[in-house]
Amino acid sequence: MRITRLFGKTLREVPAEAETVSHQLMVRAGMVSQLAAGVYSYLPLAWRVLKKIENIVREEMDRAGGQELSLPVLQPLEMWEKTGRDRAFGKGLFTLLDRRERKMALGPTHEEVIT
Repeated sequence: MRITRLFGKTLREVPAEAETVSHQLMVRAGMVSQLAAGVYSYLPLAWRVLKKIENIVREEMDRAGGQELSLPVLQPLEMWEKTGRDRAFGKGLFTLLDRRERKMALGPTHEEVIT
């Protein structure tokens, strides 16, 4: 694919909010777009790189007999309260009520789901 056809554009100037060299290079190369502090959109070029890395890791894990799984990001807050880790995360744990008024959390980790 030609670079002129990619979604996202390259930049000549370094964005003011880009502090690290790697961040500057990725933004200038049109790989990522920053939405807010710590929140990025992966544009097609970076997405292709991530998918290639994923495939390499997947092949090596398959070769070693590993298993892949997908765990939910939205988790019942009750699981976190049971372990006390909701208090450990404090305000950093994003919580919400689902449409049935159940307390839920966006789980930053998945230990509660696995154990």
